[in-house]
Amino acid sequence: MAPSFDNLPDDVDIDDIDIDFSDLRDQYEVRMEEGLDTFVIVDGLPKVPEDSKQKLVKFILRKLTTAGKTSEDLIFMPLNEDTGMTEGYAFVEYGAPEQAVAAVKQLNGTPLDKKHTMAVNKLTDIERFGREGRIEEEYTAPHMDEFQEKDHLRWWLADNEGRDQFVLYRADNVGVYWNEKDDSPEPIVDRQHWTESFIQWSPKGTYLTSMHAQGVQLWGGPSWSRQKRFAHPGVNLVDYSPDERYLTTWSHRPMQVDEGHPVLSVEEDGKNYIIWDVETGKVLRSFVTLDLPGPAADAEGNPIKKKLQWPAFKWSADAKYVARMTPGQSISVYELPRMNLVDKTSIKIEGVMDFEWSPATPQREGQKNYEQLLCYWTPELGSQPAKVGLMTLPSKDIVRTRNLFNVSDAKLHWQSNADFLCVKVDRHSKSKKSLATNLEIFRIKEKGVPVEVVDSIKDTVINFAWEPKGDRFVLITAGEVPAGAAVPPKTAVSFFCPEKAKGNQVGNFKLIRTVDKKNNNAIHWSPSGRFVLVATVLSQQSFDLDFYDFDYEGEKDEKDKDLTANLQLMATGDHYGVTDIEWDPSGRFVATSASVWKHRMENGYHLYDFKGTLLREEPLEQFKQWAWRPRPERLLSKEEMKAVRKNLREWSKQFEEQDAAKKNTANRAVVEQRRRALDEWLAWRERTENDLREERTEYGLEELSLEEKAAREEDVEGTYVDEVVEEIVEESEEIIG
Repeated sequence: MAPSFDNLPDDVDIDDIDIDFSDLRDQYEVRMEEGLDTFVIVDGLPKVPEDSKQKLVKFILRKLTTAGKTSEDLIFMPLNEDTGMTEGYAFVEYGAPEQAVAAVKQLNGTPLDKKHTMAVNKLTDIERFGREGRIEEEYTAPHMDEFQEKDHLRWWLADNEGRDQFVLYRADNVGVYWNEKDDSPEPIVDRQHWTESFIQWSPKGTYLTSMHAQGVQLWGGPSWSRQKRFAHPGVNLVDYSPDERYLTTWSHRPMQVDEGHPVLSVEEDGKNYIIWDVETGKVLRSFVTLDLPGPAADAEGNPIKKKLQWPAFKWSADAKYVARMTPGQSISVYELPRMNLVDKTSIKIEGVMDFEWSPATPQREGQKNYEQLLCYWTPELGSQPAKVGLMTLPSKDIVRTRNLFNVSDAKLHWQSNADFLCVKVDRHSKSKKSLATNLEIFRIKEKGVPVEVVDSIKDTVINFAWEPKGDRFVLITAGEVPAGAAVPPKTAVSFFCPEKAKGNQVGNFKLIRTVDKKNNNAIHWSPSGRFVLVATVLSQQSFDLDFYDFDYEGEKDEKDKDLTANLQLMATGDHYGVTDIEWDPSGRFVATSASVWKHRMENGYHLYDFKGTLLREEPLEQFKQWAWRPRPERLLSKEEMKAVRKNLREWSKQFEEQDAAKKNTANRAVVEQRRRALDEWLAWRERTENDLREERTEYGLEELSLEEKAAREEDVEGTYVDEVVEEIVEESEEIIG
């Protein structure tokens, strides 16, 4: 009801009365954009005749419905009256404003074919930014900046000596170095406060990542200039996709994003994860951290610290998919770059504990279509056994399952070529007082994906590692820890390889050798395979380094004639306080380091060659991190690599000549340095003599030349006296009778 003014006194000014007209404004206000927030404009469409219009509408409808609810009746595609062709754009109405926003985010930039890319914008944005007065009537050519050549981001691969690079982080300094075999390295670049927490290379070595309170920065090129930056307040961890196209950032505290932020939108407010497009620097999607299962506090009310699963988002081998797990419930698989949920729903897997993508695109027998494999495992639930499953994407078909019993824990280990999957299963006895381990090895390439069981393992496996691009593996086992024991139990290192088989088939896996009474807990394979370093890290009692060769060229034992390996211990060593071990990308060198992040005793690094020969030992105060620069995949074919191995002796002569020339160059440098020092001293002497001569002349003193001095010395007469000195060496008396 409208307010009445009949009873107001005459001296009251109506303009001074605070009257609430909000109900009238809500009722009669003209809303220019009411309903338009559900509309989007789709541009970049092909121009087709009227006969093909309906077919084009159906084609784009399949893409439009992935973001929300719409239909053919809600798509208006205007025609040009003169040409009878469509105009190349369409108006689309969605069921809700949120769906229109999702369509812009997911579909903008989606390619339709080789010539057409779909551009999707909100109709309200067109009205807001394109209204009268904001667009110039006359066309003005845009200003084009002059072309500036950018740094080549993989310049280091052109090094004539084929050297690798590494980064050292010590105190507040971060330096990048060439690896020199015989000499101490000199920094290519060395900067203070380059990062605030740690540094990290991208998977192919293109970028060096630095961490800051405001976000992440990527550096590269010969000038080490900043290439990219990603604003994520309070970022703690980063993870790249295998092809470096995408980046995941995470912060343990939810982000606080206000309106008007130059990069982030209010959609990122309260989120922990962001997935970025590295090339464009745009946010693809953001997520919150999921609560891990289990109680938040113990029986006494103390909070229980839960270990973060990192990376939470795991990438398929070709980075077409990224997935994360809701523990105990499901696995959500997203398709890149739109980050839409595959089939619009998560994969329900009751009790799921862990999952892993195959590290390479699989090649299963009889499978010709594109696929990516994903494996997972679930524990025993009620009367149901534990289970390992192998799923193919995008079809989500289960291609293999394996039931397991009495399972305490399981770990999934893919071989780098996706030829094998090893599931390390820790089994408990019926009384649950003892544990044992067996290996379930899935042969991915063989028909039906058969499973081979290695159950000759008595103790618990604490570490397992496949040979890169090979079919051999090493594992470390440990016995049970006695109650109250202060010293951890001894470990045993076991080496396995397959038996010889016909053709390209791989035989059954057999134990080569077990080395008992060790303290080892770490396995580090050379990236090229064949050589493996078995070590003891993060221990206060032992610091062993054992270098093994799986293809020793010496004589083979009779018992190993049918095996595809000839194992030999090449060298042993030790590095006090070693905390980290990392091979260089070529497999020629390995660095062991002791980081101040773990302890403060004898921090620094050692550098070894693949045979275990110590090349360099350098203690560094406040040493924090060592990281080799990764290399992209090799471009040589398998046949070309075999030819290189076959003619390795010929190649090695060339390398030896280069090494000798380099040493001679170093010797010549020493000689040249000494010659320069001598020349500098002679020049100083000459300058000093000239200064003395000028001083004598200034004070009127006689100055004689060297020739005059010599002549005067010859004219001086002298007397020479010869003095004979006798010395009795021995004296004896003899009586002559």
